[in-house]
Amino acid sequence: MIKKFIDKLLGKPATADAKKTSPLGKRVEIPAEVHGIDPELLDERAVKVVKTLTDAGFEAYIVGGAVRDLLLGVRPKDFDVATNATPEQVKGLFRRAFIIGRRFRIVHVVYGRGREHEVIEVSTFRALPTESEAVSGNEKTAKGELDGKSHAVDASGRVLRDNVWGPQIEDAARRDYTVNAMYYDPQRRLVVDYHGGLADAKAKVLRMIGDPETRYREDPVRIVRAVRFAAKLGFQLEKKTLAPVQGCIPLLANVPASRLFDEMIKLLQTGHSLASLEQLKKLGLVGQGGKGAFAVLDAMLTDSGELPAGVRGEFVRKAFEDTDRRVQEGRGVSPSFMLACMLWHDVLDRWNRIRAGGEAPVPALAQAIDAVFDARIGDISGRGKLAADMREIWMMQTRFERRSGSGVYSLIEQPRYRAGFDFLRLRADVGEIDPALADWWEDFALGSDDDRQALLADARASQGKQPRVVREPRPPRAAGQDDVEAAEDAPSGEAGAPARKRRRRRRKPSGGGEGAAAPAAPVGE
Repeated sequence: MIKKFIDKLLGKPATADAKKTSPLGKRVEIPAEVHGIDPELLDERAVKVVKTLTDAGFEAYIVGGAVRDLLLGVRPKDFDVATNATPEQVKGLFRRAFIIGRRFRIVHVVYGRGREHEVIEVSTFRALPTESEAVSGNEKTAKGELDGKSHAVDASGRVLRDNVWGPQIEDAARRDYTVNAMYYDPQRRLVVDYHGGLADAKAKVLRMIGDPETRYREDPVRIVRAVRFAAKLGFQLEKKTLAPVQGCIPLLANVPASRLFDEMIKLLQTGHSLASLEQLKKLGLVGQGGKGAFAVLDAMLTDSGELPAGVRGEFVRKAFEDTDRRVQEGRGVSPSFMLACMLWHDVLDRWNRIRAGGEAPVPALAQAIDAVFDARIGDISGRGKLAADMREIWMMQTRFERRSGSGVYSLIEQPRYRAGFDFLRLRADVGEIDPALADWWEDFALGSDDDRQALLADARASQGKQPRVVREPRPPRAAGQDDVEAAEDAPSGEAGAPARKRRRRRRKPSGGGEGAAAPAAPVGE
């Protein structure tokens, strides 16, 4: 009692026995005839990882969100495995395995190479700590204090280290929601459930294991994950789970920017982006007078959390609808394209102001892009790749205005031409630019040599210039929207798919433009 009183005076987080705030539950084994998981939905590589571990004498299960999705009849996007083997023991069983992470030490088992590679994430069963060591700073400012610690928290109770191994029953208790705390044995076809997760999954209820406020303090990102599950799966937060959310939202300010950014991307690429925005507004995560949890969303939404009226709001809405459609059709989506759409009008406003000050259009656009990245994206992991892709999409918009010379041929040969064109088409569809410009470029990309010469002559005539013949430098290639991901990974100068010979007069982007390609999924629980 005296120790707790002193800790409170010193501002230290409580170190109460975790077993009191996260009940252990009771092991229940559910057979196949009850849970009904379809083995055809399993990933053969995840099953292989489980078998390798069990053959070596360890326990191993498919775990977490993959089990939840399997129970709902949905093929999981990612498969995670949990085991009682330590990270070092796991690494020793596989040819290509890498121990990663400081906060949570896990193993990535890699199959395949290049774009076809797959990562199975393997975590060791974690124990409920009886006491946490407190540090005064965070991941960056308290690195020295964190060295050698197995379990540590910051002043708000957020877990900075959690590498205490234990039995499966405690591993289940330290997971967040009941629907994410189930284990599936693909060999015996058994689901192991400690906290009634199967019943909650069928009822579509999101229930926190243990005391919700304490669990949100351990990891505030659980609030964002709740939004994602509610939007993607149609789950409702149980009353006790919902009650402390508002009071815990300020804790998100302590979460590393890169992790929060990754969670936002995952949230908007569930195939239910507009529903996700509604959930964010409902819980008070956006629409706080520009002081919400996500600076990128603040740039896009009004102070009340709504999409703006007119062209601005319609542009983003169409981009989100197209991205959702692509996800639901099982097609690739790209965060760079989606983010380019979300921040475009912020860029456009700054661009117009800089041009009004006398700067030429192209350097003015470059300055506007830099300013938006500094204000809205900041210093996050992966910014360089995102910045390069988004910059190329935006800078291409000025090049579309110039329809003369050999530059038109070099433009359609760019690896990300299709992404830039789809962005142009989206602008035309909402009335931001003349649709005739998008039609011209589509006709040019799909036309024959004679068609292209005629289009160039028409463009010159409309600009009051004498028509002249432009010699085509080399056979053009244009990346198709289903080749975007390949084009992103191609070396500089490599083109995507060859231009099609069939000519169309106009295409509506029914499936979203280059529509967007998912990032590597952050570590989930």
